[in-house]
Amino acid sequence: MSRINLSKQHPDVYQQLATLSAAAEEAAATAGLSPTLVELIKLRVSQLNGCAFCCRLHTRDALAAGETTDRLAVLPAWWESQYFSALEQAALGLAEEVTRLSVPERTEWDTEELTPDQVSAVSWLAVVMNAWNRVAIRSGYRVAP
Repeated sequence: MSRINLSKQHPDVYQQLATLSAAAEEAAATAGLSPTLVELIKLRVSQLNGCAFCCRLHTRDALAAGETTDRLAVLPAWWESQYFSALEQAALGLAEEVTRLSVPERTEWDTEELTPDQVSAVSWLAVVMNAWNRVAIRSGYRVAP
């Protein structure tokens, strides 16, 4: 089956996803998650899903929000670096767990650093970003230089 642009085929459903995405971002802000952490979560989920379109988009958004190139460079191996705070590590670990949906193995990232509101907000961000990645990949969004 050829790829079709899902946003054009069913624009109403796409708009509902955009509304859900905005609500998840609002929950993250209300929970005290910084704009840079929100972008790191979106980028890491996109890396795990192999979504080139979203990786490029959220790298640019992270830079615009004030993220550094050094931290972006080591994001795929965040647990090995000393660039990320305990809160950021907890959020990235949780986002990876939501994305992979593997048998939950709480490792060093689960330090109870996140509040219940932050756990919920990070989970929603990851759920929504996984949906966006699937829309972009399934629709064949082009990523050209």
